[in-house]
Amino acid sequence: MLVGTGAGVGLALAYAWWPRGEAAVLRPGDGEHLLGPGIAIGRDGRVTVAVPQVETGQGIWTGLAQEAADELGAAWERVSVVPALPSPLWDNPLAKGEGWTDALGPWRRWRLDEGALRITAGSTSIRAMAPVMRQLGAAARALLAAEAASRWGVAAAECDTADGIVTHEGKALGFAELAEGAASRRLPDSAPLRPRPGKLAGQPLPRLDALPKTRGSLRFANDVRLPGMVYASLRRSSGGAARVDTPPPLGVEFVSGPDWVAALAADWWSAEAALAGAGVRTFGPGGGDDAAVEGALDAALGSEDAETLFARGDVEQAFDGVRPLAASYSAAAMLHHDLEPPSATARLANGLLEVWAATQAPELVRRSIAATGPERTVLYPMPVGGQGGRALDDELAGIAVTLARRTGKPVQVTLSRTEQVRSDPVRSPLKARMLARPMPDGSIAGWRMRLAGVDGTGAAMARLLGGESGAVRPALLATLPYAVPNVAIEVASASLPIRTGYHRGELLGPLTFFTESFLDELARIGGRDPLGLRIGLLGGNPRLARCLVRATALGGWDGGGPGSQMGLAVASVLGSHIALVASASLGPGGAVAPDRLVAVVDCGRIVNPALVRQQVEGGLIAALAQASAAAPSFRHGRVLGPLPPQAPAMAAQPEILVEILASGAEPGGVNGLGSAVAPAAVGNALAAATGRRLRSLPFAPMA
Repeated sequence: MLVGTGAGVGLALAYAWWPRGEAAVLRPGDGEHLLGPGIAIGRDGRVTVAVPQVETGQGIWTGLAQEAADELGAAWERVSVVPALPSPLWDNPLAKGEGWTDALGPWRRWRLDEGALRITAGSTSIRAMAPVMRQLGAAARALLAAEAASRWGVAAAECDTADGIVTHEGKALGFAELAEGAASRRLPDSAPLRPRPGKLAGQPLPRLDALPKTRGSLRFANDVRLPGMVYASLRRSSGGAARVDTPPPLGVEFVSGPDWVAALAADWWSAEAALAGAGVRTFGPGGGDDAAVEGALDAALGSEDAETLFARGDVEQAFDGVRPLAASYSAAAMLHHDLEPPSATARLANGLLEVWAATQAPELVRRSIAATGPERTVLYPMPVGGQGGRALDDELAGIAVTLARRTGKPVQVTLSRTEQVRSDPVRSPLKARMLARPMPDGSIAGWRMRLAGVDGTGAAMARLLGGESGAVRPALLATLPYAVPNVAIEVASASLPIRTGYHRGELLGPLTFFTESFLDELARIGGRDPLGLRIGLLGGNPRLARCLVRATALGGWDGGGPGSQMGLAVASVLGSHIALVASASLGPGGAVAPDRLVAVVDCGRIVNPALVRQQVEGGLIAALAQASAAAPSFRHGRVLGPLPPQAPAMAAQPEILVEILASGAEPGGVNGLGSAVAPAAVGNALAAATGRRLRSLPFAPMA
């Protein structure tokens, strides 16, 4: 669980070829026997599962290992995980299908069967990789059953597995007794999945990474230590140059790159102190300040150059002869809130370039580095200390490699907290113009949303692959979940003078805030209960309607009238559905004070309900902390401040209740659910409590 040699995601391929046609994705240790491409069993019966996803705190090591162990019939207390070796198996067709690379032509220089699209992001992990992990478990189970059956003289199909034991009509053999013989067998032509989940799938099993994190033994990128290693701190520009004019102090070396300056020393504190005292100058784009950002968004919103991402019916006809209700909304840029300081380590020796980095796209980063030199390159993907999303496109690995080549020594680059913020690739700021025509019967005849912003995920992928990022992609929009006959969603790409990047939940939070706040406005203007209006519009979305009905029952919905302090928000995103009832008011000094959040989730078939609950709760807390903090400010394309918001202490958290509805649907994503609905529900609660509509994020209720 500490250091591995590959990671990624994938979608199930036909069993008929992949287990025998692909090399193993796991190197067995001493006393371990490999059963199929990705599971090893030791002499003591311990099961080791190769997990292709990067652990960012979302619990994916546990969820994917749970899927494999369930099919295998393992005992959970005997299961451990290691990062998977690189393989074409881990390509993520969900990422491609959801628009991650559709606008980036250069990615096609790497064929899909070479494993280029190994990405841990966009809440695709369970959806893409659970079928593959189940087939890994089924392959190993088939080998164990065949070995046991040969000893008993029975048919392998009559044998079953559970709790680490193969059984047949009262006979039993443990995995440890069978592993060596099973490993010598040829994989069968078929290894059918269990007709229904076994004992492990769907259970709130404890996380595999919880104990090593509690003990402090789980190593992150900043924990790597190598003989003879030197440490580097960094200053970067944003699209310009960086320069230091003063000589370094004794024991420190300054090295400059195209847009950065590094200080190298025997310890990181000395390197950082040297940079702090040297007065490094950074030269970014002219006009990369707050006024330029606002101007770019306004220009895009008012331009005629917009792409229609979604259309239904005829909005122009719906608005013909009437003046639709209109409102403008905005969301400021958002900083990453990861706890881990960005760090990467590189070592070059004997023609082998080794890189240790916390990256959500390890194979893309490895290939990008390998293209810069002749060495054989290996990247060890480290666990990521936070789900903010910065690790998708962090460029420290490339800088660490440059420094290692120049110095001939292992180099670890780590950003200070201040530099982490200053050079942060932010979530794109957005502006929206909303138009709707409500009808007397409670229906909505027409709906138009025009957005201005950029696609931060596309920008991150472009930095990895070399290409141009485009406008906001349709697949990442919080599409309107309501039965409105005439809809148009338009996007105008803004030329922002700041760096943007991938974030947890991407644009779902602000887009849901725009949609759900505007719908709430329509309800209150028409004198309707916000719940009744939503239910009337959800005839075509029964799963979301069920979530909403249950959430309002649990939350004690009081009608949402003036002074009620309660607000609603719903979303259908990532193949999942969520409804949230929030109770909130303004505290001392005008601070936003949510006191109760009740969420109901339908995310299809659940691998581990504890992980789902953790993700929703964490998303709610993080989103509200960000919605209540000051917006970042910019100068020359770099962030001036403030520091990213930290979640309030446990005693200051609102009461949170999350209920997960049973569902037979395919698994959906959950990572962005809580962050999608929290700002909208709390904003709607504040509108009820104060009579003032907040149309911008972060909240500024006293403005």
